[in-house]
Amino acid sequence: MFAAARKFFADRGILEVDTNILSTAAPIDAYIDVMKVDMGGGKIGYLHTSPEYELKKLLAQDSGDIYQLSHVYRAGEEGPRHSPEFTMAEWYRVGMDYEPFIEETLEFIRLFLPNLPSEILSYRQAFEQIGKIDYIHDDLTPHLLPFSSSAVDWDRDTQLSLLFSHLVEPHLGQGRLTIITDYPASQASLAKTIIVDGVKVGHRFEIYYDGIELANGFDELTDPIEQRIRLEEENEKRFSLGKEKLPIDEEFIAALYHLPQSCGVAVGFDRLMMLMTSSGALSESVAPR
Repeated sequence: MFAAARKFFADRGILEVDTNILSTAAPIDAYIDVMKVDMGGGKIGYLHTSPEYELKKLLAQDSGDIYQLSHVYRAGEEGPRHSPEFTMAEWYRVGMDYEPFIEETLEFIRLFLPNLPSEILSYRQAFEQIGKIDYIHDDLTPHLLPFSSSAVDWDRDTQLSLLFSHLVEPHLGQGRLTIITDYPASQASLAKTIIVDGVKVGHRFEIYYDGIELANGFDELTDPIEQRIRLEEENEKRFSLGKEKLPIDEEFIAALYHLPQSCGVAVGFDRLMMLMTSSGALSESVAPR
C-alpha cells in the first residue's frame, strides 16, 4: 500500500519530500497535544503532530505540488482507533480548486476502500439531520446534560465537539464515504473562511467511513496576519483548558507571505489499513511497539 500510494502521487506529478519531524516550535491546536523532546543543552523540541508547517515552508519556496508519508506524534492519544505514533499521508496541490481536491482525496481513499459511493453534508446539515440540532440557533444545554453536567460551563466549540462526536460521528459513512464541509470558522484555524447562508464558516472538509474520520483537509489560509491571530486564539483556548501555551513557529508565519493558493489534506494511513484489512484496532495493522 505504500507503493500504491506513491504511485498515486507519482502519476499526478506530486513530488515526495522528507521534512523534519523534530522542531523547536510546535503546531498549535487546542485539542491536540504535542510530545516534548529534551534536545540537550537546555533546549526543548517538539515532535510534529503533522508535517503541515514544514510542507507549507516548502510551498512558499515554489516547490510545487508535494506530499509526505511519515510518522506523526500526538500525546495522550491511545485506543482502538488512536495511537500516540501513527502514519500520515499529507499532500498539497497548488492552484487546485477546493471541490476537485476533495474528489482527489476520495480517489486516494478508494485505493484502500474501493467502489464506495460518496455523499456531501455540511457541518450544519449533519447536525440537523442526524443530531436534530441547529447548532447556530439552538440552546445546547439540554443536549449536553446526558453526556456531562459540567459541559454547560465549557466554551461553545468544546460543547459542539462533544455533541458531534457522540451524536453525529458514529452515524457518518454508513456504506459510503461521507464528506463533511463548512465547519464553524472557529474550528478551522488553518483554513480560509467563506460566508454560507449568512454564517462565517471554514473552507475545511473531513471524510468519514463507518463512523471513523479518515481525512482532514483545507483550502489553505495564506494571510500571515490572520494566521497569527488564530494561533494566538488557539493558545488562549489551550490555556482555558488548563494546558500550556506553545511557541508560535515564526518561520511558518513568514512563509505565509509567499504561500501560493493551495489545498491540502492529511489522511490517516493506519486507519485506512485497519479498515482495508477488517482489523478491529489500529494495533492489528501496524508493527508492534
